[in-house]
Amino acid sequence: NDISAHDPDLITPAADHVENLIAFVEDWDRRDPLLIHCWAGISRSTASALITQCVINGPGCEQELALALREASPQASPNRLLIAHADDILGLNGNLKNAVEKMGLPNYGASWESRLFGIPAVYVDERGVE
Repeated sequence: NDISAHDPDLITPAADHVENLIAFVEDWDRRDPLLIHCWAGISRSTASALITQCVINGPGCEQELALALREASPQASPNRLLIAHADDILGLNGNLKNAVEKMGLPNYGASWESRLFGIPAVYVDERGVE
């Protein structure tokens, strides 16, 4: 469920959910695009997309990836619990959590659903280095 704290009546995002995502991404051959979605496209899917990019790109560009996500989706509000699990599992020392905090608040506008957006899996910095 899309929650950031334990609720005994709901399924709380857990470390094993993130471990499964990471394993899937590591096995993905990247020949075809990867579609990541959830019910509203705001929280769980944006967290999963950001985690996917972190796995592919490795440590060091969490801030750039989070800002690119914000630019692509003003409504993005990555699930903080999924992000915290990923930060721990990937050994990012708080960098992913901090990057998500620096994204700022989402702009929901008049909608509670995100618009369809795409972001490249591989981050290319200003020098053109992949």
